Amino acid sequence: MSKNKKNRKNIVYSTNPNHSYEYEEEEDEETLLPGEQNLTAYIDRKFRKGKAVTIIADFIGSTDDLKELGKTLKIKCAVGGNVKDGIVILQGDVREKAVKILTNLGYNVKKSGS
Repeated sequence: MSKNKKNRKNIVYSTNPNHSYEYEEEEDEETLLPGEQNLTAYIDRKFRKGKAVTIIADFIGSTDDLKELGKTLKIKCAVGGNVKDGIVILQGDVREKAVKILTNLGYNVKKSGS
């Protein structure tokens, strides 16, 4: 945990040289097993000049585990992508392929949209 000014809790000013600040603790969410996950896969074209991206959402767990899942999907789908804000973004319309890969890994996946 980093002890920077943004993580301070109950900020006070003190002239006491031995005063120490209380810091907020960052809690990592426990990752559910693949069989307990209910992921959603959909295609998005908004704000991307008409280019399609596949989005995998509703992952419950730590960011490290989500990044690992995103890396696996990018490698197996042979596309680029990104992991941010709790979702995996894969370049292109690879929803069918991603759903098949996730199902083989044991995840429950629901296709959303057309």
